[in-house]
Amino acid sequence: MTATKTVASLSELLTSGSAALLIVDMQNDFCAPGGYIDAVMGKDVAAAATICDNLTALVSAARTAGVPVIWIGSDYSPERIPVAMKRKLDQRAITAVCCEPGTWGAQWFGVKPIPNESVVIKHAYSGFSNTPLHGVLQEKNIKTLVFAGVQTQVCVESTVREAHSLGYIAAVVKDAVASHTPPLHEASLMNMQFLFGELCETTDVVAQWAPQSLS
Repeated sequence: MTATKTVASLSELLTSGSAALLIVDMQNDFCAPGGYIDAVMGKDVAAAATICDNLTALVSAARTAGVPVIWIGSDYSPERIPVAMKRKLDQRAITAVCCEPGTWGAQWFGVKPIPNESVVIKHAYSGFSNTPLHGVLQEKNIKTLVFAGVQTQVCVESTVREAHSLGYIAAVVKDAVASHTPPLHEASLMNMQFLFGELCETTDVVAQWAPQSLS
């Protein structure tokens, strides 16, 4: 008889001491009226503001529990982005720079890091692409990644996919991620749940990171 292999529950993974919270691209150019996604791409950014309360709750719970909070931001300066990404912008005749360092567009939206929290700046859609993120996580002995932020179907999913390939367990907080295109948001959540990770809600994560759950 073959023994049934026990698969750790998400609750066990969240309280294992090897989880981290990843906040993706909560920057003005992605989230704020007048930012790049709104003014240049012509997309509705209203959904980004609706997740800020949940992001605040997640960040607060993580900090209280001693769970590392890692901030992933973007710098899409033309000299730094991949050739293929630049080509897509050229096809649309877009010359504006998204999240240019030192500008309002690159500043955090709704939530922001505190001193001593890791900040990783990416120049492509995945937070792992040519960044120190994997090394930061290995140094902290992180095995489970809790994802929140924007855009669900672009940088969140790109980072989740690569996390999966690198052997991390990914949990996407479905009421703490957002997109400028609701149908793509929903399709991305379904795809990530099916192949690359698990879905959970803010209340699930906050409850697991409460003091009584970690004791």
